[in-house]
Amino acid sequence: MSVHKQDHERTVQWEGSAGERHCNRERDVRIEDLKVAIYADGADIEKMKQMSRLPYIRGFTTNPTLMRKAGVTDYVSFAKQALAEIPDRPVSMEVFADDFEKMEKEAREISSWGGNVFVKIPVMTTRGESSIPLIRKLSAEGLKLNITAVFTTEQVRGIVDAFAEGTENIVSVFAGRILDAGVDAEEIMKEVLPICRQKPGTKLLWASVREVFNIIQADRCGADIITVPDEIILKCSNLGKDLTDFSRETVEMFVRDGRSLGFSIL
Repeated sequence: MSVHKQDHERTVQWEGSAGERHCNRERDVRIEDLKVAIYADGADIEKMKQMSRLPYIRGFTTNPTLMRKAGVTDYVSFAKQALAEIPDRPVSMEVFADDFEKMEKEAREISSWGGNVFVKIPVMTTRGESSIPLIRKLSAEGLKLNITAVFTTEQVRGIVDAFAEGTENIVSVFAGRILDAGVDAEEIMKEVLPICRQKPGTKLLWASVREVFNIIQADRCGADIITVPDEIILKCSNLGKDLTDFSRETVEMFVRDGRSLGFSIL
């Protein structure tokens, strides 16, 4: 597409007698049209039930940090309640141990909770020890794995190589945190996607979501899954929203809040 044509398509058009300006988008974005599968990321049972009623939520993930924030006091009870509420979609549950012997036992226990369970294994321990040998062992036994806290292309190569042929697995790349480091996460996702494709059944997941636009980014770079916090999912209603309307609503918010404060300048 030429620069002239792009400029023409983005030209601000005047519509209506009031001369309101509307951005002429190339297309309206609808969440139902996106190819990336959206998972809900959280550990609040009631919110998980709420998210499960949304037709575009295709799975669920959780982790120890989210459980702490949600006030979970019994992991096994929480997990079994969540799985009872969500029997028909993938749910990723994470090991808590920081040593491989205990991690292995936890992984087998978590896997036994249901056929829709993916066991989340961190890519390394807090001592920097690679989890690749454990991943290789568990994958050979047929466990469904979700390898988490992944940041680099080299990590993805090692993980995918360790997956057994014919198994179902997820590689969770923490794109949001990569962006926090000032690195282009989309480029990394595009780079690791063909590596994941080397093992059919391996899916690439965009993790650590910060904003709704991350969903668009994940979709356009070819990620299979993006896992999204509840508060961001609730903002998805803004996808494709007219920006002029959004601007007016923002001004209305400022005026409303200013009046509620009772401030006077003059």
